[in-house]
Amino acid sequence: MKAERGFILTPTYRIHDDRTEVHLYAVLACGEPALLVHDQHRPYFFVPARDEAVARRVAGERLSDTPLVSFAGDPVLRIEAPNPERLAGLRASLLASGVIALEADVRFVQRFLVDHGIRGAFSVEGPFERRRGVGRVYRNPRIEPASFVPRLSVLSFDIETSLDGARLFSIAAAGQGGERVFLMQGGAATNLPSDDGGSARTSRAVPPYPASVNVFSDERSLLAAFFEHVQKADPDVLTGWSLPDFDLPQLVAFARRARLPCSLGRASGNPTIRRDPGFTREARAFVPGRVVLDGLALVRGAYVRLDDYRLETAARTILGRGKLFGPEGRGDAIESAFRDDPAALAAYNLEDARLVLEIVQKLGLVELAVERSLLTGMPPDRVGSQIAAVDSLYLGEIRSRGRVAPSVTRDDDLDTGPLAGGLVLDGKPGFFRNVLVYDFKSLYPSLIRTFNIDPMTFAGEGPPGDPSVIHVPGGATFRRDERGILPDLVARLGAERQEARRSGDEQRAQAIKILMNSLYGVLGSPASRLFSPPVASAIPLAGQWVIRVAAGAAASRPGHRVLYGDTDSLFVDVGEPDPEKAAAYADALRAHIAAEVDDALARAFSVQSHLDLAFAKMYARFFLPEMRGRAEGSKKRYAGLVYRPRGDGEVEIVGLEAVRRDTSAIARRFQRELLDRVFHDRPVEPFVLAFVEDLRAGRFDAELVYRKALRKPLDAYTKTTPPHVKAARRLGADAGRVVSYVVTKNGPEPTSARSSPLDHEHYVEHQIKPIADAVLRLSGGRDFDDVTGARRQLSLF
Repeated sequence: MKAERGFILTPTYRIHDDRTEVHLYAVLACGEPALLVHDQHRPYFFVPARDEAVARRVAGERLSDTPLVSFAGDPVLRIEAPNPERLAGLRASLLASGVIALEADVRFVQRFLVDHGIRGAFSVEGPFERRRGVGRVYRNPRIEPASFVPRLSVLSFDIETSLDGARLFSIAAAGQGGERVFLMQGGAATNLPSDDGGSARTSRAVPPYPASVNVFSDERSLLAAFFEHVQKADPDVLTGWSLPDFDLPQLVAFARRARLPCSLGRASGNPTIRRDPGFTREARAFVPGRVVLDGLALVRGAYVRLDDYRLETAARTILGRGKLFGPEGRGDAIESAFRDDPAALAAYNLEDARLVLEIVQKLGLVELAVERSLLTGMPPDRVGSQIAAVDSLYLGEIRSRGRVAPSVTRDDDLDTGPLAGGLVLDGKPGFFRNVLVYDFKSLYPSLIRTFNIDPMTFAGEGPPGDPSVIHVPGGATFRRDERGILPDLVARLGAERQEARRSGDEQRAQAIKILMNSLYGVLGSPASRLFSPPVASAIPLAGQWVIRVAAGAAASRPGHRVLYGDTDSLFVDVGEPDPEKAAAYADALRAHIAAEVDDALARAFSVQSHLDLAFAKMYARFFLPEMRGRAEGSKKRYAGLVYRPRGDGEVEIVGLEAVRRDTSAIARRFQRELLDRVFHDRPVEPFVLAFVEDLRAGRFDAELVYRKALRKPLDAYTKTTPPHVKAARRLGADAGRVVSYVVTKNGPEPTSARSSPLDHEHYVEHQIKPIADAVLRLSGGRDFDDVTGARRQLSLF
């Protein structure tokens, strides 16, 4: 049989007659779906050889010798069982006898893939049979790693229900299989032709419905038609917005009520919802034979920053358009449309499905998930789990070193103390010209490589003097005689990322960047088997040392000032008024700083630097505000006008009101326009005065809305009552998680139920004035009260 390459969509397992079968649902390079069944793999873990007597009493013949050793170099024994449940019982019995198991928490299917070296893509060879819907079914085939990047087909769907969720109104689908809407017959649809099919009567819609809309007289017929559409379209990926939390559970419930199987998969079985055990409790959906990639999870997992993660916000930010029904009273609008204008409901429903599909396509989120899966070996719907992704890679690498890893020993009562953080240098407030910005690219991964930082190479803490170990600022030491797994991963991933960027494969480059940036985080998480506070803290402590050395190197040049520094970056005023000369000098200063840092690392720690200092940009104008009530510069708050040799650059804002979610749109607009004027040397005071007059006149009323999330139930706010809580209490159970409110003459009120006049003076005093004063005070002008005449008015009294 010819070998065929493929890609794993959903890995799972089944237990039959006390034996465990690995089930890998996949898509093949030839275009067929496939199911790979393997029943020759046994679940296992390890125990220290010193506990052999106890382990043999508990496990009996399931105990066997192995040449592997623990992190500490101690011999280990292997224990296996017919299925994961039996293995968990052995682990519990051993723990009760005082024996700690190693790698006992590795998921069975993950163990199979790691042991076979498979990360997403594979090559399969062997006989197969074809099963309807599932495609090729292989049993115990030869399976090996392979190189294959699939192009997955995607179907996006969305359902609409009554406000109480009790009635199904419609289901819309877009993408693979075309656009379709499956609509329940509403109050306005009365002239549908009948047929002789009894209660299962359906009809293709007649005008005013488009051809893509099908209308049904009962839920069962509608559901059956939708499931049939999914089966015919046969997508690899199902997507939507918040599918595991709303659409899928609702769909399963409606199908159960209609006594229908919820046939969304390539194999039989209803969708199941699983929640990851971590803090986020993120829900994932499992559909046999397909992968569910929720649009909301994909956007968050790609670190796309939005004001909030509602579909409306995401669509308007990414696509420039939103839902067809406005946010205020949307639930009532859906109910009304179903009753009075079902064609409008169908259009609204279909647009929601389209929006998700277009967001996913525009950002390349499915392709990014595939690349992250190929990189880490995690299924596409779990690539956002950084701890599991690093774990998957680490387990494969550690086995090649003849070692076994510890199990995760999560203890919620464990007081680990705070971990070290990145260094933020005190800023120098003011307005500046021609500021050069330098970044250490991938600083933390580079430090892991430079200092050989890894839990396996950690040699404790101690004073300098021992040449056999590498000392890190802060006291941690790491062995020199063996390269750590994390440093080697960083080296390999860094080379792969450079190659991806050279070849124009930005999706792969982004996937590698996300993975590399997660290496530090897993060391500081108790949920990781690599958890080690001293190892985790060694990285930012080394980073602090590097930034101080770099800042000293920059400041050593005559006329140079380091205005600010944050974790991996430096902002340097070189005292050059000519922007072209300052920009031309940037690389010479970069080379000087980099050489000084490399020499300092070699002298202090006898290590070869793997740091990469880059010139990031030059700000033709730069603003660093004061801290509130203090004369020193703010931290993580600044703005700059990017220098462009030809033409004007964009204004970049970090941490200020213009990019914060807890401010009103009017504050964001005012700060952006004010800074743009200062940066371009245009008059400021007339603008401030005119802006305040327009605000007081009500010309900006649509931009006065605050949006803030409730962090706990309303009745849990007892000690203090923030404004958004006061507004939410007026709505009661209809408040939702994110509260939109305005400040009125009678205090905060929800935007959807405002009954009092707006308090424009609140916005002048609490939104506009602080922003104006922060700029006016440092630009040499009069303060806000002088500009607006407020001080003169007060003097009259």
